[in-house]
Amino acid sequence: MDKKLRLSHQDVSIRIVKVRDAKKLQELVLGNRQWLKPWEATNPYGPNSFNLRGQIKALRQQINEGQGLPFVIEYSGQIVGQLNVSNILFGSVGSAILGYWITPEVAGRGVTPKAVALVTDYLFTVHGLHRVEIDVRPENKSSLRVVEKLGFRYEGMKKRYIHINGDWRDHYVFALTAEEASAGLMNQFINGTVIKQDYPYLNEK
Repeated sequence: MDKKLRLSHQDVSIRIVKVRDAKKLQELVLGNRQWLKPWEATNPYGPNSFNLRGQIKALRQQINEGQGLPFVIEYSGQIVGQLNVSNILFGSVGSAILGYWITPEVAGRGVTPKAVALVTDYLFTVHGLHRVEIDVRPENKSSLRVVEKLGFRYEGMKKRYIHINGDWRDHYVFALTAEEASAGLMNQFINGTVIKQDYPYLNEK
């Protein structure tokens, strides 16, 4: 896998994270604690350290092992978040899981949907994966809008799936297959032709 990979569309781009990005990312994370803390994974079995350099090195090691692709998200040339591809499986499974965060200043500008579309198209066309999954907490309205805009299909609930902000949290499961994005997810998003999906939680009171 290419450690110099960069994918772009207009003013949004994603590139593989570098160790020297740690300073900027730490600045963004610490400067947006109220925005990010409710969605951050925590360690239920010990102290939660904040060592971004160590985390980035571990994420980059996943590239060598073919298990992950850690990106930074850039908007107009500035780092505004991260997008991580994890649990990459080839062969008969052909799948991966995406996770992401951005700063509040660029939320609602289409940055995250474009970043997700860029990497999803890359995984389908270059790596030949068949399925991309995104797991979202039911309370995370901003992230839910991302999967809805891109036509990711709702598949159900993972109960108490990830330890986040001090407790085990439920997550909705969304997925998209290569057949559902055969025209290119970015093209479908830009042209308004994403497959319309049914999201039963929208009808919940």
